[in-house]
Amino acid sequence: MDEWEIQNKRRENEEKSTAERAMILGLPYLDTRAFEENLPLTKDLLSIEEMHQNFILPLHRGGGEEHYQFMVTSQTPRTLIQNMRQKYTDEGEKVDFFLISNSAYKVFMLRYDPPKEIKYEDIKIAGDGDSETLASVSRTLDQVSTEKVFDFLIDQADKLGASDIHIENMRNEIRIRMRVDGMLHPVANIDKDKYRIFMGELSSRANVSTASNKPQSGHMQKEITKDGATYTLNIRVETIPTMYGQDAVLRLFNFDESLLNLDLLGLSSEEKDKIDEVISHPRGLVLMVGPTGSGKSTTLYSMLNALNTPERKIITLEDPIEYGITGISQIPIDTNKGGSFADGLRSVLRLDPDVVMVGEIRDADTAKTAIQASITGHLVLSSFHANSTAAAFARMIDLIGVNPIFASSIRLIVAQRLVRKLSANKKARKATEAEAKYIREVLKNVKTDFNLDDITLYDPVITEADPFGYEGRMVLMEQMTVDEDIAKYIRGDVADINTTAIEETAKKNGMLTLEQKGIIAALKGETTLEEVSRVI
Repeated sequence: MDEWEIQNKRRENEEKSTAERAMILGLPYLDTRAFEENLPLTKDLLSIEEMHQNFILPLHRGGGEEHYQFMVTSQTPRTLIQNMRQKYTDEGEKVDFFLISNSAYKVFMLRYDPPKEIKYEDIKIAGDGDSETLASVSRTLDQVSTEKVFDFLIDQADKLGASDIHIENMRNEIRIRMRVDGMLHPVANIDKDKYRIFMGELSSRANVSTASNKPQSGHMQKEITKDGATYTLNIRVETIPTMYGQDAVLRLFNFDESLLNLDLLGLSSEEKDKIDEVISHPRGLVLMVGPTGSGKSTTLYSMLNALNTPERKIITLEDPIEYGITGISQIPIDTNKGGSFADGLRSVLRLDPDVVMVGEIRDADTAKTAIQASITGHLVLSSFHANSTAAAFARMIDLIGVNPIFASSIRLIVAQRLVRKLSANKKARKATEAEAKYIREVLKNVKTDFNLDDITLYDPVITEADPFGYEGRMVLMEQMTVDEDIAKYIRGDVADINTTAIEETAKKNGMLTLEQKGIIAALKGETTLEEVSRVI
């Protein structure tokens, strides 16, 4: 029995009890279910205070015959009914009272006296040492009603563009932090009572247990309305027991299918051309590498969206599914319960797909299955954990051994990072001697339009309206195309297979590393040298 049926059953039982009570009290019973939502309200006959205090409602104001009608409940004082009956009779007017259920009374009172919508102050992110903002947000969260605190926090995180909400148990309080533009910022400290309410709501919505002593994963969705538009916020939930209670991390995926577009990633024409080449001839293996939160999924989904045409069958295997895309068959793989990407991939290949995305290559079995699929006419996209494209090659060779088939299947490896972009009010400065020496060393064999004898860098400007000096993030992308010189390492033609050797070979053939891309972005004034150093 679902929730709606349960509520209906409870109301039916309550109405039956009210009808029996009416017979005992000698009052006519009135079942209001058919009209309680749209019955015109009788105004100015009773005050709101009288209705609340005496559990009484006006049903009909006397007309030509001066006939008044009121609805009462089992909680209405009997003396009030007697006194009102006497009063109207003495004045030569007719009055009737009808007994209604307590649920009916509550429905009518919500119409007579709807709850006032409370506007809470928007959450602000505190800067370094900004204890007053932290205290202010903490007070706001304490004021939010218990049933709304969970939704309020998620709505505010979405407004701030946060990618994660971190709920962390401390000895005497709960710390809330949000990750904005890749940086984790303190937001508030709340008391344990609010945390218990929050976790109770989280457990029911995301299907995780508040009593578990093991790590758990869950998923939930929330409809967000902003500026008149409504969209779905996908939320991945991870909980883990700690010394003082369960910590939780909520990862927010603001899904908008129209934003999964390669043109919106801010790629250079050379970077876009290499990806377009793969898309125009969909076959082989493409790997996206980078740590969690580097934007791998967004780039992969954007590639899938570009490939998503009526004449292609596209299947994805994901743990979990982060974005739902129209026209693509997406299959969840629960690796926590024994699911396997390799087994899933073998199964979906029987469905004759043109393009397959494997959420992540984690083991030799999945790697070999993906390679096998990619040399039989399929395009296989996947993510892989490695720090750089060269490290991905070296790690893949460690995983599957020297493999000539891998050499013929792999087409492109992309390593990616996200760095914060400077706001418009940045300020220019001359590079220090140490910075200049470092930049010249990294870019010594790279052709650029910058004067490396007189280097200008940029710093953020901190203001009250812009406490960090950064706004949004940009992609840094390292792309390694597998040419003959790189393929030699995979086939075993080169004895010394290591990350440095592979990277140096790729650089000689024109590849720009993540570090080089980052420094060029800093020279353009798009980001700072400190930000590049932090991320790479």
